[in-house]
Amino acid sequence: METATPETKPAAYVLRKLPHITLLFWILKTIAVTLGETAGDEFGITMKVGYAAMVGTFFLFFLVVVTWQVWADRFHPALYWTVILSTSLVGTEISDLMNRGFGHASTDAGGIGYTAGGAILTTILAIVFLVWWRTGQTFEVENIATRKGEILYWIAILVSNTLGTSSGDVLAHDTSLGFRGAFFVLSGIMLLLTAAHYLTPISGTLIFWIAFVLTRPLGAAGGDFLVKPTSEGGLGWGTLNASLVLFWLLAVLVVYQMWQLRNHPLGLLPAPLHRRTGQRQRPNGELVLADGPSHRQIVRPLAWE
Repeated sequence: METATPETKPAAYVLRKLPHITLLFWILKTIAVTLGETAGDEFGITMKVGYAAMVGTFFLFFLVVVTWQVWADRFHPALYWTVILSTSLVGTEISDLMNRGFGHASTDAGGIGYTAGGAILTTILAIVFLVWWRTGQTFEVENIATRKGEILYWIAILVSNTLGTSSGDVLAHDTSLGFRGAFFVLSGIMLLLTAAHYLTPISGTLIFWIAFVLTRPLGAAGGDFLVKPTSEGGLGWGTLNASLVLFWLLAVLVVYQMWQLRNHPLGLLPAPLHRRTGQRQRPNGELVLADGPSHRQIVRPLAWE
């Protein structure tokens, strides 16, 4: 371990809690939300537990794992993707409860409808972003270093995945696209967003959140392809088999990310300071003293005051 010298000017840094946005991130995210769709439908529809009961169950699960995540000292892939999965599970049930009503039917059975549900959730997400902006916390999701910023991040993700469920239902049920057509349309939009990221000056943060919302209906359409019977153009796996396959695929990729992290640790973030007062803010990860942003240059932990 390297020691600091006067020339290196040791400074306070924070261990990262959130992953870099890479191709692996988007693959894991798509698999996680697809699993959330198929597993949610397994409990809510196939097993006929009902949307209301599953909203309460999955929301409690979300609260447990997100609290664990917020209080963790650094990025833990298994924990992070468990929280993402939990937001997809509860988001699926909240959306279905709003749009389809109480019960366990796979069609509109007294809810407010897919379009109205999508409009309400879009408004809620806009309010979340407005509050986030008013707090002065960074929107750069790779560089969130405060506890307040991370809490806002997870609230936005929960609403985004709920909105994504409603958006997918609008495309699949309120248009003539169907699940297969919705999949191709959403895939095309994702390709356009990728091109916009590399070829235009459009804000990367804006592109990220649009893509984040859209991967949810993309995963839902992919999930429908796995579970729908062959007579309807699907593979006929059913919700249980599809969920098991997706779970093991997600687990394998999370283990790979853990191995990747072990060999290439995430860099550090500067200790967060209030943008106006310059006072230290509560970090969301372990605060350390280092002579640079490299994870291997940590000298010792620091106490937050």
